[in-house]
Amino acid sequence: MGVKVKHYKKTWYVFINHNGRRKAKKVGSKLAAEQVRHEIEAQLTLGNLGFLKEQGQRPPTFREYADAWLEDYADRQLKPSTANFYREYLRMYVLPAFGDSRLDQIRRDAVKRWLAELAARGLARNTVRLAVSTLRVILNAAIEDSLLAINPAQKLGRLVKVEKLAGEAIALTPEEADRFLRTAKEHCSKHCSLFLTALRAGLRGGELVALRWGDFHFGEDARDPNRYLLVQRNYDRHSGRFLTPKSKKPRRVDLSRELRQVLLELGAQRQAEAVARGQQSIADDLVFPSETGTVLAIDNVIRRHLHPLLQRAGVRRIRFHDLRHTFGSLLIRAGAPLTYVRDQMGHSSIQITVDTYGHMIPGADIMFMDRLDQQADLAVRIRNPGATWGQTASGGTTQVIERIGVSDGIRTRDVQIHSLALYQAELRSPPKNRGPNSVLYFITPFHDAVNGG
Repeated sequence: MGVKVKHYKKTWYVFINHNGRRKAKKVGSKLAAEQVRHEIEAQLTLGNLGFLKEQGQRPPTFREYADAWLEDYADRQLKPSTANFYREYLRMYVLPAFGDSRLDQIRRDAVKRWLAELAARGLARNTVRLAVSTLRVILNAAIEDSLLAINPAQKLGRLVKVEKLAGEAIALTPEEADRFLRTAKEHCSKHCSLFLTALRAGLRGGELVALRWGDFHFGEDARDPNRYLLVQRNYDRHSGRFLTPKSKKPRRVDLSRELRQVLLELGAQRQAEAVARGQQSIADDLVFPSETGTVLAIDNVIRRHLHPLLQRAGVRRIRFHDLRHTFGSLLIRAGAPLTYVRDQMGHSSIQITVDTYGHMIPGADIMFMDRLDQQADLAVRIRNPGATWGQTASGGTTQVIERIGVSDGIRTRDVQIHSLALYQAELRSPPKNRGPNSVLYFITPFHDAVNGG
């Protein structure tokens, strides 16, 4: 059983959902709506269901419902930036087309014509996609409120399909990142620690400026692996409020030794300044505040410091968010598992990690292709016992080991078993010449890697 009171612009409604039977009743004021709700709940408790058979009220217009949805749901349960997005797309694209239509009068063919009109205006396909998504979300809410049976804006993705751009994320190379940091240390000591944190912890801009000193755990010393920062808030510049991170849950980001040392020195300096002011703790202080102590404006940092430093360092121009992409790319280059990268970046799924950073290391896995050549050299050496000691075409070193088996040195004609036998024999024998009855076996770098060499 469920009876809800909701406000649609200047009118109040009572929504009833009882054992699959739904009804909406229009009531003049909030007080009257609450009284009706109590009366309906009493009748439902007594088993009086006759009022459910009465003719229901006509649904509100799309504009009335959308205004109520923004007030009752979006502004209360969504992040301000998301609520503002829906409000703007409603104002610019959806309400001019459907605002005066009753919810139950919006037809699928009308939605298709609307999409065609948006496209004819020269709007980007992604803009059209977001506009229909806004309409679809609100109509889905109307279905949940029992005002609609089906959503006429559902499953229209093929009409506004947007090809995903590959390689959208940009990352600095290790050499570029090092050159940028050295330039920042020399010419912008005020924000050097900020840039180092962005490159070594991969925080989003809003997460970075929301950091407080109480979010850090530095460990006992640099050898202690239990050193990390806790990302538990994000600053939303549109609303001027501290919100949860994008994933809506805190995450732990491990501290590198260099970052730990830099932040310890900065923290000691801030603590000394606080004591001089009569303040005992800096746990609640922002780590990277503005000169006036307020939240730092990242846009100002980009314009006044990031871009000039990149130019001075001779590094290509990037966005501030690309420092985060650089962090993810460098982690992958360092051999970190994708699951670890996902957790450090705060991605909701590993697929996001793969899609975002999989293209950032072209050529890093070409070593596997080179190993194919090295294995081919091995096969040639096995088939040619007369080969001489020395270097093969691919640069590997040849070593002499004992023949295995009967007179021709091969116990079995199965190449795989023969190769395994040679490998096992090489493990048992020191790499030295054993006389005329021997064959050459090629020890590849891949073999060294497999066996810990």
